[in-house]
Amino acid sequence: MGIDLSLIWFVIIVFATLMYIVMDGFDLGIGILFPLTRDADERDVMVNSVAPVWDGNETWLVLGGAGLFGAFPLAYAVIVDALTIPLTLMLLGLIFRGVAFEFRFKATPAHRPFWDKAFLSGSLLATFAQGVVVGAVINGFSVTGRSYSGGALDWLTPFTLFCGVGLVIAYALLGASWLVMKSDGPLQGKMRCASKGLLLALLAVIAVISLWTPLAQPAIAARWFSLPNLFFFAPVPLLVIGLSVWLWRSLNHTHTHALPFVQTLGLVFLGFSGLGISIWPHIIPPDITFWQAAAPPQSQGFMLVGALLIIPIILVYTFWSYYVFRGKVQPGEGYH
Repeated sequence: MGIDLSLIWFVIIVFATLMYIVMDGFDLGIGILFPLTRDADERDVMVNSVAPVWDGNETWLVLGGAGLFGAFPLAYAVIVDALTIPLTLMLLGLIFRGVAFEFRFKATPAHRPFWDKAFLSGSLLATFAQGVVVGAVINGFSVTGRSYSGGALDWLTPFTLFCGVGLVIAYALLGASWLVMKSDGPLQGKMRCASKGLLLALLAVIAVISLWTPLAQPAIAARWFSLPNLFFFAPVPLLVIGLSVWLWRSLNHTHTHALPFVQTLGLVFLGFSGLGISIWPHIIPPDITFWQAAAPPQSQGFMLVGALLIIPIILVYTFWSYYVFRGKVQPGEGYH
């Protein structure tokens, strides 16, 4: 039995996507949380907590996109064609946010509020657009032959917009729990309170999407609620409930610092797992699997050699950067 290169590449792209959601999620969440404080020192602490790692976090987005382009060109062509507008808005948000990230530290006091607003706006736009993309993937795409046959605005539905709002809440919770771990004093207290409210909001979003998706997609309903699948997948919502209760209790204990962030990562992983269960093995829902969208084995094998070299380097660099800049960020520390 030969090696299934399509499956290997699918796992690589899923892994890169999850790493991006986790890592760029909390630093996008930092920008989303800016309205919670107007204190300049607290905002500097918030930005400094991700300053050494934020640009490296986006490496995973590049890896996932490049992997999709090379390993599954049909999926790349359909998704980019169908989601040109939200993907362009996402990139504009990331660019604007990156510029604001650097310029706010060099701006005069009179110009600092503008760049703070730009940082907030870019973070919100990029996150909301990513949520819309996720919702559009769940809804599926119209494909005729090997081309997208839908309209330019098919992605614009109430469900996709709700998913955009939901991802804003999820990233904000990641950012708040990250700041619980990385900050002290009044800022940490604000983030503990914010995390509680965001947790309740996220659970409401998860509940709505969990009901909305199977009602709108009969195939997804059959995947989750048919036997014996129901028994296999039941642990996912049960773990979400259990982890949420544990997270709430951790936020009530002022001596817990890192645990809330780890628990939030667990919630994000469970949500991502639920998405995977719903659409597996389709890379272009509802009909095209990743095997059908795959590039020739020769292309996948050639790319895999490079991926197996670069992914360990990215992982080592990521681990080392987080290790070097571990610990609390104190007010007055310079921009790294």
